[in-house]
Amino acid sequence: MSAPSTAPSRAPAPAEVRGPVARPASRLLHRWVWLRLVLLLSAPLAWMVLVYVVALTALLITALWSVNSLTSEIDRTWTLENFRTLVENEVYRNVTLRTVGVALAVTVIDVTIALPIAFYMAKVASPRMRRILVVAVLTPLWASYLVKVFAWRVVLSEGGLLEWSGIANPGYGLGAVVIAQSYIWLPYVILPIFAALDRVPDSLLEAAGDLGAPAGMVIRTIVLPLLVPGIVAGAIFSFSLTMGDYITVNIVGGTSQMLGNLVFLNAGAANNLPLAAAIAMIPIVVMIVLLTAIRRTGALENL
Repeated sequence: MSAPSTAPSRAPAPAEVRGPVARPASRLLHRWVWLRLVLLLSAPLAWMVLVYVVALTALLITALWSVNSLTSEIDRTWTLENFRTLVENEVYRNVTLRTVGVALAVTVIDVTIALPIAFYMAKVASPRMRRILVVAVLTPLWASYLVKVFAWRVVLSEGGLLEWSGIANPGYGLGAVVIAQSYIWLPYVILPIFAALDRVPDSLLEAAGDLGAPAGMVIRTIVLPLLVPGIVAGAIFSFSLTMGDYITVNIVGGTSQMLGNLVFLNAGAANNLPLAAAIAMIPIVVMIVLLTAIRRTGALENL
């Protein structure tokens, strides 16, 4: 009588241990990486196209329309009359130059003030003081825009804080606009420069000092080149926000006008939406020219 077999039991067939079949969609996404990328970016890209591309296209199309002088109705026949008016009318040319000049002045003032503040925050202050200063810079952003502008109106008014303290009061006008907007947009300039300085290694500055380089040379040859991305980012914020602002001009600008005021007046009281759209294209064109010029310097690639 033969002995019972002691051979090990045979492993179950693959079909017996195989898990649930993967879903066809999962297998498809795993195989085609580009399809996963398209599905991942489709929602934000669609939103950007809708908000920016479609909106700018609609703005340009509206600028090509005109308003019937008799019925005040919009004539949707395409024409370049609005752009011709902007070029030929001296008022619009002066307002454009005034707006660009104020934006440049605000940007230069903000960058000049932001550089030493950001340098102290990033390289001199202790960690505790750095946190306090960051909160101090961010705190004005939590206050209402209108409250800050009206506060400057009180300060600059006749008999206000400046006159009471014996400081020359510029009164309402372009000087007041530059002062108010420099204060409002300053945090947007400090933070990018602070972030750029915070990435500069302390060892690099210490090595330059050990090699005998004076402080001025260290700042000029080492710190400033590394700060270019932060300065450019802050300048873009300050310049673009000033170009599009009109509330500050209405409150402290006196009789001065900027492009934002003309857009507001033509879209509202004058009921000339096509001309307002054409005026609104001016800051867009200026920013495109500015960004193109900055891009040629290579600063945008480092942002």
